Amino acid sequence: MEQDLFFDRDLSWLSFNERVLLEAGKPEVPLLERLRFLSIYSSNLDEFYRVRMPALKALNKIGHDADNSLDEANTIIQGQQEMFGKLLTTEILPQLKASGIHMFYNEPFPEETRILANQYFFDRVAGYLQMIHIKRKTTGFFPMNNKIYLLVVLSGKNGKEDWVILNIPSDELSRFYSIRRDGVEHILFLDDIIKDNLDKFFTDCTIQGAYTFKITRNAELDIEDEYAGDLAQKIEKQISKRDFGLATRVLHEPTMPPEVLEDLLASLSVTDATIMKGGTYHNLKDLANLPGSRAELCYPAWPIKRFDIDSRAQLRDTIASRDIILHPPYHAYDTVVRFFNEAALDKDVTGIYITLYRVASESRIGMALINAARNGKKVTVFIELKARFDEENNIRWAKKMKAAGIRIIYSIPGLKVHAKIALIKTRRKGMPESYGLFSTGNFNESTGRFYTDHVLLTAHAGMMQEVERLFLFLKERRRPVDGEIRFEHLLVAQFNLQNAFIRLIDREIEQARNGQPARIVIKLNNLEEKVMISKLYEASRAGVQIDLIARSICCLIPGVPGMSENIRVTRIIDRFLEHGRIFLFHNGGNPQVYLGSADWMNRNIYRRIEVCFPVYDETIRREVIRMLDTQLHDNMQAVTLDNTLRNIPVSRQNADKPVRAQENLAHEIAGV
Repeated sequence: MEQDLFFDRDLSWLSFNERVLLEAGKPEVPLLERLRFLSIYSSNLDEFYRVRMPALKALNKIGHDADNSLDEANTIIQGQQEMFGKLLTTEILPQLKASGIHMFYNEPFPEETRILANQYFFDRVAGYLQMIHIKRKTTGFFPMNNKIYLLVVLSGKNGKEDWVILNIPSDELSRFYSIRRDGVEHILFLDDIIKDNLDKFFTDCTIQGAYTFKITRNAELDIEDEYAGDLAQKIEKQISKRDFGLATRVLHEPTMPPEVLEDLLASLSVTDATIMKGGTYHNLKDLANLPGSRAELCYPAWPIKRFDIDSRAQLRDTIASRDIILHPPYHAYDTVVRFFNEAALDKDVTGIYITLYRVASESRIGMALINAARNGKKVTVFIELKARFDEENNIRWAKKMKAAGIRIIYSIPGLKVHAKIALIKTRRKGMPESYGLFSTGNFNESTGRFYTDHVLLTAHAGMMQEVERLFLFLKERRRPVDGEIRFEHLLVAQFNLQNAFIRLIDREIEQARNGQPARIVIKLNNLEEKVMISKLYEASRAGVQIDLIARSICCLIPGVPGMSENIRVTRIIDRFLEHGRIFLFHNGGNPQVYLGSADWMNRNIYRRIEVCFPVYDETIRREVIRMLDTQLHDNMQAVTLDNTLRNIPVSRQNADKPVRAQENLAHEIAGV
């Protein structure tokens, strides 16, 4: 049966988020970094409720939840939330206090601290508060998505009960207020400062209780994805409605009395949402923005390699002579920015083409493209407007670039363009030439500081011809028709990507059946697509040795006799987010390596334009294989996934030495 062949997608993702939580539980991780992992866990869970929980609820409602995934997901999340609270309150906060940082967590303030906090309340906070009087058991108030609210229950002199809802303005002010006294940093929640001043406003009645809550809402945009009309305009309208989606979760303070909760749910018309008793504080993703920074409580700095190039030379000349590989954040992202800045100023450059999926809010690459257009270059930008949670920022940049004279190509109906490619057309001694850039991650300087990715700069003639062919196709803004465009070097979803990977796996299967060594190593973020998983099962049964490094979702079940006993699945969670995709095929001792933007998910293979690109340079190929080998030998940050979705720490028992892949790679690439 299918459930015996594949892990549930959402339960697999929850297993990944548990791995993030486990990192917060490691005593050897610096204290402020442990808080950061709690923040990441909290942010991830919010997105799960916004994106995946609506689908689980819909399947359950129509009777298509045979595995009871919704109930199991709720049980798993409840257990993780309890682990979260225990880690924070019994381990991390006491250790922070011992280190001179006292976060007041559900405890009264000392009088001296309280005086300063109350002064801050009237100086800064009070002006952002909105009071909404509602009647118990009546509708009329609509909580916005993931905003924190405070329900104040009042009793008047006549005994009549009144309800007031206050906003916690953490989107306008810092969630935390810091006061340094006697060598100790006191950190107060904005929520508590507001609670501590309620009696200043409700002077003619008794405050029976004050309880925080938040509502998480469905984040999917309802976009009519057709040719006619302005898609950017449609998306802008839908973004404004996103925070008004159906409620998927109600998170409430544990001290809220059951009868108050029941009436609140009726008042907010959210009775179909998952009701969860949270901690005293919600939106703990804000822990990432805790005031102050103590070097000894953070990760030590790792070296960053800057690409060596003669200050008088141009990057394009180096690319013309040899391929270049960058591995941000181990390499500084400045070289990628320089690639576009040089093109913007180069008098010989005639055209620049690029796909943008998630643009940095203050993008230097975006400004380079604008300057190129102002300098008379023909600049064409395909910008994906349907990049979830980045739609608004992408639209802002699209308008800015269009105003500068850049030709903007918007989303293709029915497809997302997730490829990360750029092409520069130039002339050398009067003859046309091209060079380009292929990446596994977004052209985004911000994420380039903490997402591990791979960027190939090349002038390979065949690859340049094919990427130009793809840009010409994207200009037409239409879905591909099978067979109309051929790719020999690039693997492009919607054209040849899936079939090409199947052929590469089949070749390893043939090698194994002939008694020859056969091996596949695949590193990606997510593995879900059942055709590809089934092909990997076939390879395992044939005797192909398969190593998968899957950061988050993995629907393949490893280690099952007769199905996947030759497949090992590894996860690596460390200070950087593993984001690069690498595909290695043994090929009879002459390894073939591809890098690319594509996970093996249904969306990537069937509903997106993705590009995976070959690594032809022998030196670079050996370098990438070495990096994979380092990660496969990680015995400090890696876990293996067993056939019940548990994260099993890699044993160091028979290891020669401890291996922490990210740290090793940082020093190896920097040459120190």
